[in-house]
Amino acid sequence: MPPLREVIARFGLNASKALGQNFLFDAQLLGRIARVPGELDGQEVLEIGPGPGGLTRALLATGARVTAIERDRRCIPALAELEAAYPGKLRVIEGDATEIDARALFDGKPHIVSNLPYNVGTPLLVGWLSAEWAPWWQSLTLMFQREVADRIVAPVASDAYGRLAVLSQWRNRAKLAMPVHRSAFTPPPKVMSAVVHITPADEPAGVRLDVLERVTAAAFGQRRKMLRQSLRGVPGALEALEAEGIDPTRRAETVSVPEFVAVARRLS
Repeated sequence: MPPLREVIARFGLNASKALGQNFLFDAQLLGRIARVPGELDGQEVLEIGPGPGGLTRALLATGARVTAIERDRRCIPALAELEAAYPGKLRVIEGDATEIDARALFDGKPHIVSNLPYNVGTPLLVGWLSAEWAPWWQSLTLMFQREVADRIVAPVASDAYGRLAVLSQWRNRAKLAMPVHRSAFTPPPKVMSAVVHITPADEPAGVRLDVLERVTAAAFGQRRKMLRQSLRGVPGALEALEAEGIDPTRRAETVSVPEFVAVARRLS
């Protein structure tokens, strides 16, 4: 295959700010990202927003069978060249990943590996984490702005700890796989990035997601207030705190994921 920079020049693929695109050219870095999920030889992989196909190349080199969803039709000819170079290994779907039922594209459970466009990354993640459990995917290896990545993996009592941390961790294992410097991208974004790796765990019994979301929304919506104030509007929440032995004068950022789960279980 020709160098990625040559492909981009030939097809005139300047990164689109409107689509939240930032391209990666470093083959060594892309190879490291592709190896985060583990052995992918023969595995199905979903990639969102492949752009000109840098990460796609790295995934194909692992032996994975890749389904790539790309909204930017300018990138389709470049991806078609990759498709021809890896017959039967790459399937390119033109469309908006926020509108496509990706689950229906697979018979088995794919790994999702993506340098996500910044403007859709968090909504896609929330959708994948909010689906029925056990999930339809095996693992998530995703690039985010560093600030978002920190919020996903944040431990209790840290500045970044909030609703996204609880959603990401209550039935998953989430870790920061690697930081990525802004200079690695073309064009360089204004912020640093990081790759997050998420693998599913067992869902705690007796807990409804909508209840957990309601509790965390109230608690973190007024995170500087004591729980007895922020949860006052959630019926039964104060009684649940008492039953679980959680001091109502604490604030949301001091309440661990298991404690939020315990309160939600009481209310479920």
